[in-house]
Amino acid sequence: MSASGNPLSIPDNTFPSPGWLKVDFHLHTSEDPLDCLDHSALELLQRAHALGFHALAITLHDHVLSDPAVFAAARKLGILLIPAAELRLDGADVVVLNLSAEEASKLKHLRDLEAFRQRRGRSVLVIAPHPFFVMGGSIGKKRLIEYIDLFDAIEISHFYTHCFNRNRPAIQLAKRFQKPLLATSDAHRMEGFGDHYTLVQAPADAPPEVIFDAIRAGYVRPVSAPLTIAQFARNLWWIFVEHEMNKRRRRLTQPTSF
Repeated sequence: MSASGNPLSIPDNTFPSPGWLKVDFHLHTSEDPLDCLDHSALELLQRAHALGFHALAITLHDHVLSDPAVFAAARKLGILLIPAAELRLDGADVVVLNLSAEEASKLKHLRDLEAFRQRRGRSVLVIAPHPFFVMGGSIGKKRLIEYIDLFDAIEISHFYTHCFNRNRPAIQLAKRFQKPLLATSDAHRMEGFGDHYTLVQAPADAPPEVIFDAIRAGYVRPVSAPLTIAQFARNLWWIFVEHEMNKRRRRLTQPTSF
């Protein structure tokens, strides 16, 4: 994405050119015990394969998806599935790629990322998701600047229009601190997946650390376009009405423990 923040729009079914990997590193599925979603990881993988994705990260809330069957299915489809999580640290959401469930359980505070990164080196990637949005656990400008050295990249959120765009300050801050920008779908619904992603210049068989090296070096091309007013309204309805109703129904149907 250019410094001006003008998004590059590419049709949904476009396959990347040789040497560019199509990736989405912020995704949610029904395996999340803290959420209530309709599509499974296997369904997401099938959709990703149809759209030509090379690498994905399913980022459950405070949990790492570790089902061997899901990773086996990804390998069969030719997709690199990187274990990951969207962690809430000191009230701020942080996307961490290539970590284990045990490692995730030990990350409680933002400052914990420092020792974790020192121990793991180039084999992990830390992203600041939707940093300037007022909803959820956005880290905000002050703390993002305070902890900027703990982040490898800054997310371009899918949730914006031509008139409402909280990605603009994120783009400015990324330019100021020379951090790469990654477009993601943050998909909680299948219909939200596929239009917002990033192309990374790396070999087709690149392992996670090579892809992460390419991202840190800036060999990325975010692909994102503003939502239409209808899409934006549909997202708002789902966030504040439909999703909340689904979560309430789930709580009511869960057996009570004594």
